[in-house]
Amino acid sequence: MNAQIIVMLTHNDRTVKNALEIFEESKSLPVQLWGFKDVGLEREQMLELIGAMKAAGKTTFLEVVSYSEEACMRGARLAVEMGFDYLMGTVYYPSVFAYLQTQRIKFLPFCGRVSGSPSVLEGSFDEIISDANSLLDKGVDGIDLLAFRHADGVGLARAYCQAIAKPVVIAGSINSFQRVDFVNELNPWAFTMGSALFTENFVPGGGFYKNLEALVGYMNSVR
Repeated sequence: MNAQIIVMLTHNDRTVKNALEIFEESKSLPVQLWGFKDVGLEREQMLELIGAMKAAGKTTFLEVVSYSEEACMRGARLAVEMGFDYLMGTVYYPSVFAYLQTQRIKFLPFCGRVSGSPSVLEGSFDEIISDANSLLDKGVDGIDLLAFRHADGVGLARAYCQAIAKPVVIAGSINSFQRVDFVNELNPWAFTMGSALFTENFVPGGGFYKNLEALVGYMNSVR
C-alpha cells in the first residue's frame, strides 16, 4: 500500500487526554506521520506531545477544524509556534496563506463547503474538485479532503483522486479494513485515522497499540 497513514491521537474530533502516554507506547511501530488537533489539550500539554514526536523523529501534523478567518489564523500561528511540519484543515483565507508562506510549514487546507462539528462537507463533486484546483493553483501544498463527511464519500473520493494528482489527505471516518482497501485502490498521498484505533475496530479488546500494529501489518500486506 503506497498511501501513508497519519495517525491522529484524536477521538470524537478532540485530542485525547492521554495522547502523550499512547504515543510513547506506540512510537516504535513503523509509522512516520503523527498528528493531533488543536482542541482537547492545554498548550503546555500540546508542547510536550509535539516535543516527544519530534524527539522520536516523526513528521508532525496539526489539524485545525475552524472556519472564521480569526480562528484559522489563530490555528496557523499555533502550528508555527509549536514547530509542526504540516498544518491541516482551516478554511483558506489569503491572510492565513500569506502568513504561512513566510514560515517553514506546509499547508493542506480543506476544500469545498465545510461546516459544523463534527465537520460536514457539502457541494457537488465538480464544485469540490474545482475549489481544490483553485487552492492548488494558489500554491497550497495539498488538500485535506473530508471525503467521508460528504453524503457520497466513496463517490467523491474516487472522483477527486481521478481528477487531481497533487497531494491529498483523505481524512475522517476511515474505520475498517474494507475502507482501507478502498483507500489503497485510490492511492492518495495519505489518509488519517484516529477514532477507529481508539474504538478498537481492528483488534477488539486489544487497545490502541495492538490496533495500530494490526493496521500497519495489513497495510504492508496489500502493498
